[in-house]
Amino acid sequence: MSEERGVAKGLFLGFLAGGIVGGILALLYAPKSGKELRQDIKNRKDEIMDDAEEYLDIAKHKAQDIINEGKKRSEELISDAKKKAGNLLDDANKILNVAKDKTATSYETAKGKIVDESAKVKDAIKAGVEAYKDERNKL
Repeated sequence: MSEERGVAKGLFLGFLAGGIVGGILALLYAPKSGKELRQDIKNRKDEIMDDAEEYLDIAKHKAQDIINEGKKRSEELISDAKKKAGNLLDDANKILNVAKDKTATSYETAKGKIVDESAKVKDAIKAGVEAYKDERNKL
């Protein structure tokens, strides 16, 4: 954007300098009296000032257009970044929920196995105690 301003400024200065030099040379080589020459210089100066104002207005409008385009692009980039961040957050939440579900399932499975095994151990201990009592009573 800065480079485009430099080009526009250079172009404007080139037009201005060329207009001034061309106008002065044309007036100096024209066969006129001093009064007519001064009047022509004054008229030419007014024309150049008008042209300079016109070029300046054009440059201002182009600069404003460039600024507006930059703002528009930055807003689009920000919007895209927000959407992508939202999508990433949604994906992370989905992964977390899947992990929670798997953990809960694994926990329930492990809990069930522990309950089953502890019941078997209790039954084995009961059977062992009863066998001990039976053997003790036989003696």
